[in-house]
Amino acid sequence: MIPRTVYNAEQEQFRDSVRKFLEAEAVPYHSQWEKDGQIDRKLWDKAGELGLLCPTVPEQHGGAGVDFRYNAIVSEECIKLGLSGIGFVLHSDIAVPYMVKNGSDELIEKYIPRCITGEIITAIAMTEPGTGSDLQGIKTTAVLDGDEYVINGSKTFITNGQQADLVIVVCKTDTAAGAKGISLLLVEAGTPGFEKGSNLEKIGMKAQDTSELFFQDVRVPKANLLGDEGAGFVYLMQELPQERLSIAIGAMVSCESILEQTVNYVKERNAFGKPIATFQNTQFTLAGLDAEITSARVFVDKCLELHVLGKLDTVTASKAKLLSTELQGRVIDQCLQLHGGYGYMWEYPVARAYADARVQRIYGGTSEIMKLIIARSLFA
Repeated sequence: MIPRTVYNAEQEQFRDSVRKFLEAEAVPYHSQWEKDGQIDRKLWDKAGELGLLCPTVPEQHGGAGVDFRYNAIVSEECIKLGLSGIGFVLHSDIAVPYMVKNGSDELIEKYIPRCITGEIITAIAMTEPGTGSDLQGIKTTAVLDGDEYVINGSKTFITNGQQADLVIVVCKTDTAAGAKGISLLLVEAGTPGFEKGSNLEKIGMKAQDTSELFFQDVRVPKANLLGDEGAGFVYLMQELPQERLSIAIGAMVSCESILEQTVNYVKERNAFGKPIATFQNTQFTLAGLDAEITSARVFVDKCLELHVLGKLDTVTASKAKLLSTELQGRVIDQCLQLHGGYGYMWEYPVARAYADARVQRIYGGTSEIMKLIIARSLFA
Protein backbone atom coordinates (compact mmCIF):
# COMPACT_ATOMS: atom_id res chain seq x y z
CA MET A 1 0.00 0.00 0.00
CA ILE A 2 1.33 3.44 -0.92
CA PRO A 3 1.96 5.48 2.26
CA ARG A 4 -0.60 8.21 2.80
CA THR A 5 0.88 11.71 3.06
CA VAL A 6 -2.29 13.76 3.42
CA TYR A 7 -2.23 13.70 7.25
CA ASN A 8 0.45 15.06 9.59
CA ALA A 9 1.59 13.73 12.98
CA GLU A 10 -0.78 15.93 14.96
CA GLN A 11 -3.73 14.72 12.92
CA GLU A 12 -2.70 11.10 13.44
CA GLN A 13 -2.69 11.73 17.18
CA PHE A 14 -6.23 13.05 16.81
CA ARG A 15 -7.07 9.84 14.94
CA ASP A 16 -5.84 7.77 17.88
CA SER A 17 -8.11 9.67 20.29
CA VAL A 18 -11.09 9.29 17.95
CA ARG A 19 -10.51 5.54 17.63
CA LYS A 20 -10.18 5.05 21.39
CA PHE A 21 -13.35 7.05 21.99
CA LEU A 22 -15.36 5.04 19.45
CA GLU A 23 -14.03 1.70 20.66
CA ALA A 24 -15.11 2.55 24.21
CA GLU A 25 -18.32 4.51 23.65
CA ALA A 26 -19.80 3.18 20.40
CA VAL A 27 -18.57 -0.26 19.32
CA PRO A 28 -20.01 -2.17 22.33
CA TYR A 29 -23.46 -0.64 21.83
CA HIS A 30 -23.78 -0.42 18.06
CA SER A 31 -25.66 -3.70 17.62
CA GLN A 32 -28.34 -2.49 20.01
CA TRP A 33 -28.51 0.86 18.23
CA GLU A 34 -29.14 -0.99 14.98
CA LYS A 35 -32.16 -2.62 16.62
CA ASP A 36 -33.28 0.72 18.06
CA GLY A 37 -32.95 2.48 14.71
CA GLN A 38 -30.87 5.30 16.20
CA ILE A 39 -27.80 5.86 18.33
CA ASP A 40 -27.85 6.88 21.98
CA ARG A 41 -28.19 10.63 22.32
CA LYS A 42 -25.49 10.57 25.01
CA LEU A 43 -22.89 9.72 22.35
CA TRP A 44 -23.39 13.16 20.83
CA ASP A 45 -22.73 14.84 24.18
CA LYS A 46 -19.57 12.79 24.74
CA ALA A 47 -18.34 13.47 21.20
CA GLY A 48 -18.93 17.17 21.75
CA GLU A 49 -16.90 17.13 24.95
CA LEU A 50 -13.93 15.67 23.07
CA GLY A 51 -14.18 18.14 20.18
CA LEU A 52 -15.19 15.56 17.58
CA LEU A 53 -18.15 17.58 16.30
CA CYS A 54 -17.78 20.43 13.81
CA PRO A 55 -13.98 20.80 14.19
CA THR A 56 -13.75 23.19 11.23
CA VAL A 57 -15.94 25.86 12.86
CA PRO A 58 -13.81 29.01 13.37
CA GLU A 59 -12.50 29.74 16.84
CA GLN A 60 -14.50 32.96 17.12
CA HIS A 61 -17.65 30.82 16.99
CA GLY A 62 -16.42 28.32 19.58
CA GLY A 63 -14.87 25.75 17.25
CA ALA A 64 -11.34 24.44 16.89
CA GLY A 65 -10.81 26.21 13.57
CA VAL A 66 -8.95 23.27 12.01
CA ASP A 67 -9.18 22.10 8.41
CA PHE A 68 -11.41 19.44 6.88
CA ARG A 69 -8.89 16.65 7.41
CA TYR A 70 -10.11 16.40 11.01
CA ASN A 71 -13.65 15.79 9.76
CA ALA A 72 -12.28 13.15 7.41
CA ILE A 73 -10.53 11.36 10.27
CA VAL A 74 -13.75 11.12 12.28
CA SER A 75 -15.53 9.68 9.24
CA GLU A 76 -12.72 7.22 8.48
CA GLU A 77 -12.57 5.86 12.00
CA CYS A 78 -16.36 5.45 12.25
CA ILE A 79 -16.49 3.42 9.04
CA LYS A 80 -13.33 1.45 9.80
CA LEU A 81 -15.02 0.24 12.99
CA GLY A 82 -18.30 -0.56 11.22
CA LEU A 83 -20.12 2.45 12.68
CA SER A 84 -21.50 3.90 9.44
CA GLY A 85 -24.85 4.66 11.06
CA ILE A 86 -23.47 7.41 13.27
CA GLY A 87 -24.71 10.75 11.96
CA PHE A 88 -21.68 12.89 12.82
CA VAL A 89 -20.74 13.30 9.15
CA LEU A 90 -24.10 14.76 8.14
CA HIS A 91 -23.95 17.14 11.10
CA SER A 92 -20.32 18.29 10.84
CA ASP A 93 -19.57 18.00 7.13
CA ILE A 94 -22.87 19.04 5.57
CA ALA A 95 -25.44 20.81 7.74
CA VAL A 96 -23.39 23.01 10.07
CA PRO A 97 -21.20 24.47 7.27
CA TYR A 98 -24.31 25.94 5.62
CA MET A 99 -25.08 27.76 8.84
CA VAL A 100 -21.54 28.99 9.46
CA LYS A 101 -21.06 30.28 5.91
CA ASN A 102 -24.51 31.74 5.29
CA GLY A 103 -26.09 32.42 8.68
CA SER A 104 -26.36 35.84 10.27
CA ASP A 105 -24.25 36.68 13.30
CA GLU A 106 -27.35 36.25 15.45
CA LEU A 107 -28.11 32.77 14.08
CA ILE A 108 -24.51 31.66 14.45
CA GLU A 109 -24.35 32.89 18.03
CA LYS A 110 -27.67 31.24 18.83
CA TYR A 111 -27.05 27.80 17.38
CA ILE A 112 -23.43 27.01 16.48
CA PRO A 113 -21.93 26.69 19.98
CA ARG A 114 -24.59 24.11 20.85
CA CYS A 115 -23.96 22.26 17.57
CA ILE A 116 -20.33 21.92 18.64
CA THR A 117 -21.20 20.51 22.07
CA GLY A 118 -23.78 18.08 20.69
CA GLU A 119 -26.64 19.78 22.47
CA ILE A 120 -28.11 20.52 19.05
CA ILE A 121 -28.25 17.80 16.37
CA THR A 122 -28.81 19.09 12.86
CA ALA A 123 -30.32 17.76 9.64
CA ILE A 124 -30.82 19.17 6.17
CA ALA A 125 -34.13 18.54 4.42
CA MET A 126 -33.60 18.48 0.66
CA THR A 127 -35.19 15.37 -0.82
CA GLU A 128 -38.93 15.18 -1.37
CA PRO A 129 -41.22 12.35 -2.45
CA GLY A 130 -40.96 12.25 -6.24
CA THR A 131 -38.01 14.63 -6.66
CA GLY A 132 -34.90 12.63 -5.73
CA SER A 133 -31.81 14.39 -7.09
CA ASP A 134 -33.88 17.07 -8.87
CA LEU A 135 -33.49 19.90 -6.36
CA GLN A 136 -35.09 22.39 -8.73
CA GLY A 137 -38.24 20.29 -8.67
CA ILE A 138 -38.96 20.66 -4.95
CA LYS A 139 -42.49 21.68 -4.00
CA THR A 140 -42.13 22.72 -0.34
CA THR A 141 -42.99 26.41 -0.18
CA ALA A 142 -42.18 29.25 2.19
CA VAL A 143 -44.38 32.32 1.84
CA LEU A 144 -43.40 35.55 3.55
CA ASP A 145 -46.16 36.87 5.82
CA GLY A 146 -45.05 39.97 7.66
CA ASP A 147 -41.93 39.07 9.63
CA GLU A 148 -42.46 35.32 9.28
CA TYR A 149 -42.18 32.66 6.62
CA VAL A 150 -45.01 30.13 6.43
CA ILE A 151 -43.73 26.72 5.32
CA ASN A 152 -45.83 23.96 3.73
CA GLY A 153 -44.66 20.68 2.26
CA SER A 154 -42.94 17.41 3.08
CA LYS A 155 -39.48 15.85 2.92
CA THR A 156 -38.27 12.27 2.94
CA PHE A 157 -35.11 10.21 3.56
CA ILE A 158 -33.81 12.82 6.00
CA THR A 159 -30.71 11.65 7.88
CA ASN A 160 -30.78 12.52 11.62
CA GLY A 161 -34.47 13.27 11.07
CA GLN A 162 -35.71 11.69 14.29
CA GLN A 163 -33.12 13.18 16.60
CA ALA A 164 -32.66 16.54 14.87
CA ASP A 165 -33.21 19.63 17.01
CA LEU A 166 -32.65 21.98 14.09
CA VAL A 167 -33.39 21.37 10.41
CA ILE A 168 -32.25 23.32 7.37
CA VAL A 169 -35.27 23.21 5.08
CA VAL A 170 -34.78 23.66 1.34
CA CYS A 171 -37.90 25.38 0.05
CA LYS A 172 -39.35 27.55 -2.72
CA THR A 173 -39.82 31.18 -1.75
CA ASP A 174 -40.71 31.99 -5.38
CA THR A 175 -42.41 29.13 -7.23
CA ALA A 176 -42.07 30.89 -10.59
CA ALA A 177 -38.33 31.54 -10.43
CA GLY A 178 -36.97 28.00 -10.84
CA ALA A 179 -33.56 27.55 -9.21
CA LYS A 180 -33.50 31.24 -8.31
CA GLY A 181 -36.59 30.76 -6.16
CA ILE A 182 -34.98 28.33 -3.72
CA SER A 183 -34.12 29.43 -0.17
CA LEU A 184 -32.81 27.81 3.02
CA LEU A 185 -34.68 28.25 6.31
CA LEU A 186 -33.91 27.00 9.81
CA VAL A 187 -36.73 25.23 11.63
CA GLU A 188 -36.48 24.11 15.24
CA ALA A 189 -37.99 20.82 16.39
CA GLY A 190 -41.18 21.47 18.29
CA THR A 191 -42.25 24.39 16.12
CA PRO A 192 -46.06 24.19 15.69
CA GLY A 193 -46.98 22.45 12.44
CA PHE A 194 -43.61 20.71 12.10
CA GLU A 195 -44.00 16.96 12.53
CA LYS A 196 -41.58 14.07 12.22
CA GLY A 197 -42.84 10.88 10.62
CA SER A 198 -41.89 7.40 11.73
CA ASN A 199 -38.28 6.28 11.63
CA LEU A 200 -37.83 4.76 8.17
CA GLU A 201 -36.62 1.15 8.03
CA LYS A 202 -33.69 0.84 5.63
CA ILE A 203 -31.75 -2.12 4.27
CA GLY A 204 -28.51 -0.69 5.68
CA MET A 205 -27.16 1.96 8.03
CA LYS A 206 -29.70 0.67 10.51
CA ALA A 207 -28.36 2.65 13.47
CA GLN A 208 -28.83 5.92 11.60
CA ASP A 209 -32.24 7.51 12.10
CA THR A 210 -33.89 8.54 8.82
CA SER A 211 -37.30 10.18 8.64
CA GLU A 212 -40.03 11.85 6.72
CA LEU A 213 -40.69 15.44 7.80
CA PHE A 214 -43.96 17.29 7.42
CA PHE A 215 -44.61 21.03 7.43
CA GLN A 216 -48.13 22.42 7.74
CA ASP A 217 -48.37 26.20 8.10
CA VAL A 218 -45.08 26.21 10.01
CA ARG A 219 -44.16 29.76 10.97
CA VAL A 220 -40.53 30.73 11.43
CA PRO A 221 -39.03 34.19 11.84
CA LYS A 222 -37.74 35.92 8.74
CA ALA A 223 -34.42 36.05 10.59
CA ASN A 224 -34.16 32.24 10.20
CA LEU A 225 -33.34 32.67 6.53
CA LEU A 226 -29.80 31.53 5.70
CA GLY A 227 -28.16 34.12 3.48
CA ASP A 228 -30.27 35.80 0.83
CA GLU A 229 -33.73 34.83 -0.31
CA GLY A 230 -33.54 32.98 -3.62
CA ALA A 231 -29.84 32.14 -3.22
CA GLY A 232 -30.41 28.69 -1.73
CA PHE A 233 -29.60 26.75 -4.89
CA VAL A 234 -26.28 28.57 -5.20
CA TYR A 235 -25.44 27.72 -1.58
CA LEU A 236 -26.32 24.08 -2.18
CA MET A 237 -24.07 23.90 -5.22
CA GLN A 238 -21.22 25.50 -3.29
CA GLU A 239 -21.38 22.86 -0.54
CA LEU A 240 -21.96 19.77 -2.67
CA PRO A 241 -18.25 19.22 -3.47
CA GLN A 242 -17.52 18.80 0.26
CA GLU A 243 -20.50 16.48 0.70
CA ARG A 244 -19.39 14.33 -2.23
CA LEU A 245 -15.81 14.26 -1.03
CA SER A 246 -17.06 13.14 2.37
CA ILE A 247 -18.95 10.27 0.74
CA ALA A 248 -15.87 9.32 -1.31
CA ILE A 249 -13.69 9.28 1.81
CA GLY A 250 -16.12 6.92 3.50
CA ALA A 251 -16.26 4.68 0.45
CA MET A 252 -12.50 4.30 0.33
CA VAL A 253 -12.20 3.37 4.00
CA SER A 254 -14.94 0.80 3.56
CA CYS A 255 -13.10 -0.72 0.58
CA GLU A 256 -9.81 -0.95 2.46
CA SER A 257 -11.34 -2.28 5.65
CA ILE A 258 -13.38 -5.01 3.97
CA LEU A 259 -10.47 -6.05 1.75
CA GLU A 260 -8.22 -6.44 4.80
CA GLN A 261 -10.87 -8.46 6.64
CA THR A 262 -11.39 -10.69 3.60
CA VAL A 263 -7.68 -11.38 3.17
CA ASN A 264 -7.57 -12.53 6.79
CA TYR A 265 -10.73 -14.60 6.38
CA VAL A 266 -9.62 -16.53 3.29
CA LYS A 267 -6.42 -17.53 5.07
CA GLU A 268 -8.53 -19.29 7.69
CA ARG A 269 -11.41 -20.67 5.60
CA ASN A 270 -10.78 -24.10 4.12
CA ALA A 271 -12.30 -25.69 1.04
CA PHE A 272 -11.27 -29.02 -0.53
CA GLY A 273 -8.77 -29.53 2.26
CA LYS A 274 -6.82 -26.29 2.05
CA PRO A 275 -7.25 -22.54 2.71
CA ILE A 276 -9.10 -20.78 -0.10
CA ALA A 277 -6.34 -18.17 0.00
CA THR A 278 -4.21 -20.72 -1.86
CA PHE A 279 -6.57 -20.79 -4.86
CA GLN A 280 -5.52 -18.68 -7.83
CA ASN A 281 -9.04 -17.32 -8.27
CA THR A 282 -9.00 -15.97 -4.72
CA GLN A 283 -5.57 -14.43 -5.14
CA PHE A 284 -6.37 -12.85 -8.51
CA THR A 285 -9.70 -11.48 -7.30
CA LEU A 286 -8.16 -9.81 -4.26
CA ALA A 287 -5.09 -8.64 -6.18
CA GLY A 288 -7.26 -6.89 -8.75
CA LEU A 289 -9.35 -5.23 -6.06
CA ASP A 290 -6.23 -4.14 -4.17
CA ALA A 291 -4.83 -2.48 -7.30
CA GLU A 292 -8.07 -0.59 -7.93
CA ILE A 293 -8.33 0.49 -4.31
CA THR A 294 -4.75 1.77 -4.30
CA SER A 295 -5.28 3.91 -7.39
CA ALA A 296 -8.60 5.27 -6.14
CA ARG A 297 -7.14 6.04 -2.72
CA VAL A 298 -4.42 8.20 -4.26
CA PHE A 299 -7.03 10.17 -6.20
CA VAL A 300 -9.38 10.68 -3.25
CA ASP A 301 -6.50 11.78 -1.01
CA LYS A 302 -5.49 14.27 -3.70
CA CYS A 303 -9.06 15.58 -3.72
CA LEU A 304 -8.84 16.00 0.05
CA GLU A 305 -5.62 17.97 -0.34
CA LEU A 306 -7.25 20.17 -2.99
CA HIS A 307 -10.27 20.76 -0.75
CA VAL A 308 -8.08 21.87 2.16
CA LEU A 309 -6.51 24.39 -0.25
CA GLY A 310 -9.95 25.53 -1.43
CA LYS A 311 -9.35 24.17 -4.93
CA LEU A 312 -11.69 21.19 -5.20
CA ASP A 313 -14.20 21.87 -8.00
CA THR A 314 -17.60 20.30 -8.57
CA VAL A 315 -16.51 18.11 -11.50
CA THR A 316 -13.50 16.63 -9.67
CA ALA A 317 -15.59 15.96 -6.54
CA SER A 318 -18.18 14.26 -8.73
CA LYS A 319 -15.49 12.05 -10.23
CA ALA A 320 -14.30 11.12 -6.76
CA LYS A 321 -17.78 10.17 -5.59
CA LEU A 322 -18.59 8.23 -8.76
CA LEU A 323 -15.36 6.23 -8.85
CA SER A 324 -15.13 5.49 -5.13
CA THR A 325 -18.75 4.45 -4.55
CA GLU A 326 -18.94 2.29 -7.67
CA LEU A 327 -15.68 0.65 -6.59
CA GLN A 328 -17.07 0.18 -3.08
CA GLY A 329 -19.98 -1.78 -4.50
CA ARG A 330 -17.71 -4.07 -6.53
CA VAL A 331 -15.20 -4.62 -3.73
CA ILE A 332 -17.75 -5.56 -1.11
CA ASP A 333 -19.74 -7.76 -3.49
CA GLN A 334 -16.68 -9.79 -4.46
CA CYS A 335 -15.40 -9.94 -0.89
CA LEU A 336 -18.77 -11.20 0.30
CA GLN A 337 -18.61 -13.91 -2.36
CA LEU A 338 -15.31 -15.10 -0.95
CA HIS A 339 -16.91 -15.40 2.48
CA GLY A 340 -19.44 -17.87 1.09
CA GLY A 341 -22.61 -18.34 3.12
CA TYR A 342 -21.08 -16.62 6.13
CA GLY A 343 -20.87 -13.41 4.11
CA TYR A 344 -24.66 -13.31 4.09
CA MET A 345 -24.86 -13.42 7.89
CA TRP A 346 -25.47 -10.09 9.64
CA GLU A 347 -22.91 -10.85 12.34
CA TYR A 348 -20.10 -10.63 9.78
CA PRO A 349 -18.82 -7.11 8.99
CA VAL A 350 -18.90 -7.79 5.25
CA ALA A 351 -22.67 -8.34 5.38
CA ARG A 352 -23.25 -5.04 7.17
CA ALA A 353 -20.88 -3.27 4.80
CA TYR A 354 -22.73 -4.75 1.82
CA ALA A 355 -26.05 -3.35 3.06
CA ASP A 356 -24.58 0.00 4.07
CA ALA A 357 -22.74 0.54 0.79
CA ARG A 358 -25.71 0.47 -1.56
CA VAL A 359 -26.98 3.94 -0.68
CA GLN A 360 -23.58 5.47 -1.41
CA ARG A 361 -24.40 5.46 -5.13
CA ILE A 362 -27.71 7.22 -4.46
CA TYR A 363 -27.42 9.99 -1.87
CA GLY A 364 -25.35 13.10 -2.40
CA GLY A 365 -26.34 12.82 -6.06
CA THR A 366 -26.77 9.48 -7.83
CA SER A 367 -24.05 7.94 -9.98
CA GLU A 368 -26.09 8.98 -13.00
CA ILE A 369 -26.07 12.62 -11.82
CA MET A 370 -22.30 12.41 -11.31
CA LYS A 371 -21.90 11.20 -14.90
CA LEU A 372 -24.15 14.01 -16.11
CA ILE A 373 -21.99 16.63 -14.34
CA ILE A 374 -18.79 15.12 -15.75
CA ALA A 375 -20.27 14.85 -19.23
CA ARG A 376 -21.32 18.49 -19.21
CA SER A 377 -17.72 19.49 -18.50
CA LEU A 378 -16.56 17.44 -21.48
CA PHE A 379 -19.06 18.90 -23.94
CA ALA A 380 -19.40 22.45 -22.61
